[in-house]
Amino acid sequence: MTGTPLPPKRQSAARLTLILLLGLLGLWVIHAFLPVLVWAVVIAVAVDPLVQRAERRFPRPNLVAAAFTLGFALIVLAPIAIGIAQAAREAHDVAIWVKEAQQYGVPPPGWLANLPFSAEATDWWRTNLSDPAAAHHHFETLSHSLLGAQARLLGFGLVHRAVVFGFTLIALFFLIRDRDALAAQFRTASAKLLGPQGERMGQQALASVRGTIDGLVLVGFGFGVVMTIVYFFLGVPHPILLGAVTAIAAMIPFGAPVAFGIAALLLLGQGSPGAAIAVVAIGFAAEFVAGHFVRPALIGSATRLPFFWALVGILGGVETLGLLGLFVGPATMAVLVMLWRELVEDILPASGEGDHSR
Repeated sequence: MTGTPLPPKRQSAARLTLILLLGLLGLWVIHAFLPVLVWAVVIAVAVDPLVQRAERRFPRPNLVAAAFTLGFALIVLAPIAIGIAQAAREAHDVAIWVKEAQQYGVPPPGWLANLPFSAEATDWWRTNLSDPAAAHHHFETLSHSLLGAQARLLGFGLVHRAVVFGFTLIALFFLIRDRDALAAQFRTASAKLLGPQGERMGQQALASVRGTIDGLVLVGFGFGVVMTIVYFFLGVPHPILLGAVTAIAAMIPFGAPVAFGIAALLLLGQGSPGAAIAVVAIGFAAEFVAGHFVRPALIGSATRLPFFWALVGILGGVETLGLLGLFVGPATMAVLVMLWRELVEDILPASGEGDHSR
């Protein structure tokens, strides 16, 4: 004996409720990997023009997807490997210097006398670093802190990041390989749910992600090249490695001053206050040009966002989602501004027609 079927409206409501519950359950199950999936989508969108060119020459989706995934892995892992190798080469010299500093103290450098507050700085240095007992205490505390940080880094944190990075590579491979089928599915779903507006929203989001990548990644790379040249001519230690760090930091809002500030501190440690001031001055000048002219022009032209809303999207995205917000924030703001413009364009003609009829 079968029960009486529900009316069509109740069936639709029950079906919609079940879909929503299953969707929420699915999001809850994979919520830890949602940032990974979004990162993979952002990277796939960024390299899609290059993938299309590669597939026109080599029509083998599996091979092209594997090549681009491997290329991305090398781009990420190569600087890390270079940094680890450089740190390993200098670890021995640093250990010897710290041991001597603990035994004999660190005499005040000559450049302290050139500072406006030289007397106070020299007194502090002699009290905390020149005295062997005080220096031993400070360096011992620093050594314990570094050892604890290294233990945490080499423990769960490193394993977790390795798993996350591996999952990102797997997701990126399938997104590149199956991008045409996935794009067709999303177009069909958006057309059924949102109508023609869904297609425009998707196109605007994709253009925003690409524009943000141009404005952040390419400008950051150019900023790193400029500062690498500056580091080289002003005598900053390891200019290429520090230039790579500066390029990465320049992709993050307000990250570049931290990088060239470290370079200035290294120059101060070498007794070159003039070169340190030059690094800071050139760095802030380059950051001003990149942040106020080049980057807003690239992001705004692609996203069709005014500078203020592009900046709000970047900063708000970073505050909410961290580094991922650099790309999600402007894309979200671009879609919202597009919807607002369409709403205003729909309302204004309607109100104008009403006034004309009167």
